[in-house]
Amino acid sequence: MLRTIILGSCVSVQGTYVRTLSDGRVLVRVGTREFAGLPVIKQAA
Repeated sequence: MLRTIILGSCVSVQGTYVRTLSDGRVLVRVGTREFAGLPVIKQAA
């Protein structure tokens, strides 16, 4: 499942969901690299 996370004020990453960390951040994998950041929250249209 693809997830989008925010790494900074202007940087976001979309990758395959790995797991949710204990502090609420989400870990995603892009190729061989893994990134941890805050998840993007879905909003109603």
